[in-house]
Amino acid sequence: MALVSPPRKRPDAFPLTLPDDRPLAVLFVCMGNICRSPLAEGAFRAAAGRAGLAPRLVIDSAGLTDFHEGEPPDPRAIAAAARRGLDISLQRARPVRPGDFLDFDVMLAMDDANLAGLDLRRPDHALARAALLLDAAEGRPVPIPDPYYGEAADFEAVLDTVARAAERLVGRLRGG
Repeated sequence: MALVSPPRKRPDAFPLTLPDDRPLAVLFVCMGNICRSPLAEGAFRAAAGRAGLAPRLVIDSAGLTDFHEGEPPDPRAIAAAARRGLDISLQRARPVRPGDFLDFDVMLAMDDANLAGLDLRRPDHALARAALLLDAAEGRPVPIPDPYYGEAADFEAVLDTVARAAERLVGRLRGG
């Protein structure tokens, strides 16, 4: 069975606004929740904190699999984040749960396989909207490469990308 991805959207076609009555809940999703999504969570937390938006957000990350459930992020991800003053060492991997589709407003996938996996798990009554991170942040339907089988430099490159996307998401939330 072939998976069909939804049509690509410009970032302004993916509404991203802060609700007046509650925090906006954002979930970053990759395959195992030990590389890309913890880095994206850490970068977004930092960007939101600098902008004074942290109290108006719920931020988390998860994986499509439970292979690493309960584990900290990959040591190379922790080291890359630490070099930039981000501490992601206390994060623990967890799988996407059915309740996440009700608890989160936005699910931002790192690549097409993650987005397709979310679509397959999405219950009919889901409230969360899902998109590729870079599509939602920048209007670019580009995946974030998985650095797991790479070197430390690959983790640095992923962090560069997700940090830029986090700043752009925060800018959109601030109306910019």
